[in-house]
Amino acid sequence: MSLKNVRLEVMQFLEKDVESLIEKYLIPIEKIWQPTDFLPNSESDSFFEEVREIRELSKELPYDFWVVLVGDMITEEALPTYESWLMDVEGVDQVDKQNSWGKWVRHWTGEENRHGDVLNKYLYLSGRVNMREIEKTTQYLIADGFDIGTDRDPYKNFVYTSFQELATYISHNRVAKMAKKKGNKQLAKMCQIISGDEMRHHHAYSEFVERIFKVDPSQMMMAFYDMMKLKIAMPAHFLRESGDKIGSAFEEFSNTAQRIGVYTSNDYVDILDKLIKRWEIDKITNLTDEAEKARDYLMKLPTRMYRLSERIKIPENSFQFKWVEPAIIK
Repeated sequence: MSLKNVRLEVMQFLEKDVESLIEKYLIPIEKIWQPTDFLPNSESDSFFEEVREIRELSKELPYDFWVVLVGDMITEEALPTYESWLMDVEGVDQVDKQNSWGKWVRHWTGEENRHGDVLNKYLYLSGRVNMREIEKTTQYLIADGFDIGTDRDPYKNFVYTSFQELATYISHNRVAKMAKKKGNKQLAKMCQIISGDEMRHHHAYSEFVERIFKVDPSQMMMAFYDMMKLKIAMPAHFLRESGDKIGSAFEEFSNTAQRIGVYTSNDYVDILDKLIKRWEIDKITNLTDEAEKARDYLMKLPTRMYRLSERIKIPENSFQFKWVEPAIIK
């Protein structure tokens, strides 16, 4: 049997438990928060007063903070790309409404959709960013698409989402702490609750991987190995501003995030280390010789990567993005 057929068989075997995992990790629509819970009520007489408060509090936040918040929002807004990519994974059927994997992707997408929505509206009301340039970057990110190296392989895709969801938790959580420190409690709450969603989703995808390790340990190990050797490419890797090439904005965006400590190269290695420990990679049994070699590589990788991250030098000066113009930040 081909590897592709084995993966499909495993996905079909695990599908019986997906409904219970939806109940465990996703929140019913009637109970979960919505963007309007954190934004001025446009039906209220106090709407303009609340907007003025947002604009005043926003003046306390520095340039690099806005760059990171904008980049985080743009990657959240590129949700159509993520949904279409997950819907194409082996074992996920978007036509058959009885397919539980397809149901998972739709419900997960519904939760994720709120993140870009609330951040977009906040940025618009803040008056601190160039919304038209942001909108063009968002459209480019969706129109360009991206290749994260997972193909239609569910094993690789679940490694990617386990990693990526934890990375977004870290980023949103740290932005929340910075906003709170500057006295912007509403923005802090907004980013904090988004980070909570990301952590729930991280635990879900991590459990998917745990379940696959129990039934197909060698090929799950090889998928983990392949993704980490390739290196996880976050959606932000493909950011570009108007008039530039795909991915041209990523390095400076990454430098900004590292400079203010929102997401660093050490965080990347910390996530890898956490996944190795969570999945108990050192304890997996019944591996092929090839998978044993892959395990050895993975176990040694964090130490090697920590040494490399120590050599990275981040520019002290901010790059001027079209999203956030110095003239706006006074």
